[in-house]
Amino acid sequence: MLPSCAMKTKNISNRTKAVPRDSLDDILALPRPIVGMAMEVAAGDMIAMHQHIRSQLLYASSGVMTVVTDFGIWVVPPLRAVWIPAYTDHQIHASGPVSIRTLYIQPDIVTGLSEKCCVVGVTPLLRELILHVVAWPVQSELTDAQQRLMDVILDQIRDMHIAPLELPIPQDSRLKKIYTHLAAEPGDKRTLADWGKMVGATGRTLARRFRLETGLTFGQWRQQIRVLEALQRLALNEPVTTVAIDLGYDSPSAFISMFKRALGKTPGQYFAE
Repeated sequence: MLPSCAMKTKNISNRTKAVPRDSLDDILALPRPIVGMAMEVAAGDMIAMHQHIRSQLLYASSGVMTVVTDFGIWVVPPLRAVWIPAYTDHQIHASGPVSIRTLYIQPDIVTGLSEKCCVVGVTPLLRELILHVVAWPVQSELTDAQQRLMDVILDQIRDMHIAPLELPIPQDSRLKKIYTHLAAEPGDKRTLADWGKMVGATGRTLARRFRLETGLTFGQWRQQIRVLEALQRLALNEPVTTVAIDLGYDSPSAFISMFKRALGKTPGQYFAE
């Protein structure tokens, strides 16, 4: 079971894994604008809260991972990566076995990128460049060809497009109670008026607070919980029908329609890609 700040993922045990500080610190200290690291994470593992002195492009060459901060959750499916600015505290959860391939980037060499975490699309070229860089030996100096590849990588990073795979976590104590419940039971169909009776506020007050704190209506925010939960579970090859019913939809077709509206593709098309 994932911690309360993250959404549930069924049939996953939780094991906390420490970041290998000595080897990582050595890698981050290399006099290169970009350094890479490969790491295998077992299903159910959690990399505990930590931060880096470099910005991080966290990519999974296989598997689905979830990045959690105090202010949001980002689910990272195939062909996506999460951008994590330097000095951002974050945890990483593995929905299944995950092969992490990370680029650590000096924060002052690329401008115009988001100052907050976000999920971004990874082009086939950038994917191959990431896999290439993490295989470079850390002891040797970069060749002229490798230096030129650094420039190509930076151009690719500047052109990354943000994907709508974020769940903002509200800070209002009343909204957090709703979040905690829906993170555990995303299929709950209660209205804001119903939630208001539980947390001691009117539905109108809650609606206003949701827009103020998340930029979304309550309905949009709850749908985002369901989309991200669905991504985690579909990545584990759970049947679409089971996921649809558990998330509160009356039929698989209703769930598939919602998924396509949110992400532009049906679940089958999305994971086939």
